[in-house]
Amino acid sequence: MRILVDADGCPVKDIILDVAKQHKIEVIMVKNICHELNDDYAKIITVDQGRDMADLVLINNAKKGDIIVTQDYGVAALALGKDAYAIHQNGWEYTKENIDGLLMKRHINQQMRMKQKKYSKIPKRSKEDNRLFEEGLKKLLKEIMAIEKTNLK
Repeated sequence: MRILVDADGCPVKDIILDVAKQHKIEVIMVKNICHELNDDYAKIITVDQGRDMADLVLINNAKKGDIIVTQDYGVAALALGKDAYAIHQNGWEYTKENIDGLLMKRHINQQMRMKQKKYSKIPKRSKEDNRLFEEGLKKLLKEIMAIEKTNLK
């Protein structure tokens, strides 16, 4: 199991690194050349600037059982298709049960924005958002470790 991060604009990179270090889990962060990111623990993959470049590299590197951290529903859907786990930066897990509804909601919202030329404002990230992400990531890790332990028996 590894943690792969859609690192462009990801506000929880430090939390991911802290949790990963505690559990000795490999971290791979994928970003484009426009973002500066350095870390001694994580493997950093830098890709050219371009639509979905980082997303494609991230998914091509994902394997069954990996955890993908992304706010992109499309990336999450592809991760689930590879039998990886996916978690949003706000701490909730993408699942095979909720991904279709999330993708449909994204599509409808895109259509509305195109028609109305109105864009929603994203609220500023809070300490509570960070706490919820950390709790969600730790909960997911605990569940995965329990599954792996059961599979070893």
